[in-house]
Amino acid sequence: MPKIVDHDARRAELAEAMWRVVYRDGVAAATVRSIAAEAGWSPSALRHYFATQTDLLIFAMEHATAKITERFAAESWTGPPLETVQRALEQLLPLDQQRRREAEVWLLLASRAQTDPSAQRRAREADDGIRQVVNLAVDALAAAGLLAHGADHGAEKARLHALLDGLTLHALANAELMPPGQVRALLADHLGSLARPRGTDATQ
Repeated sequence: MPKIVDHDARRAELAEAMWRVVYRDGVAAATVRSIAAEAGWSPSALRHYFATQTDLLIFAMEHATAKITERFAAESWTGPPLETVQRALEQLLPLDQQRRREAEVWLLLASRAQTDPSAQRRAREADDGIRQVVNLAVDALAAAGLLAHGADHGAEKARLHALLDGLTLHALANAELMPPGQVRALLADHLGSLARPRGTDATQ
């Protein structure tokens, strides 16, 4: 009788091995060979699941997305709206090693998307996920009366999305100049600015 292989269980096993390599050594170290060694597999067996490096990177992005989803599901999301929105958006920023590794996966995938259609599709899906969180954040602020009167909600969503991308890139490029505290402060300042017209002082 042929051996029955639980492919979902094996992919889950590979996901954990892959993430151990990524977390310990960085995304660039997550090769077919290094993950196979971590999982105790042969490289040829691993290639049955991931034929190309892009397949492996897409799998890493799927795993990162699952981790982010778990964090969102674990939160109660209670408290003042501005603080709650800040906490939600911080889940997408590289403020600790786990989130930094997730951001590195996103950046590598976005880079590969320039030449690989399959990576492009997955990168677009990841970007859509970020956009959904941003849209919910701005809508929540609007519902709480925390957007300045007459604010263009669509423009504010685009600006906030761009800010998150920019903060992520700066934090990854130079953690010394853009430490987690600075990232949080810049995000908080931007969210605070949404509640008042441009050019006015926050104390007025």
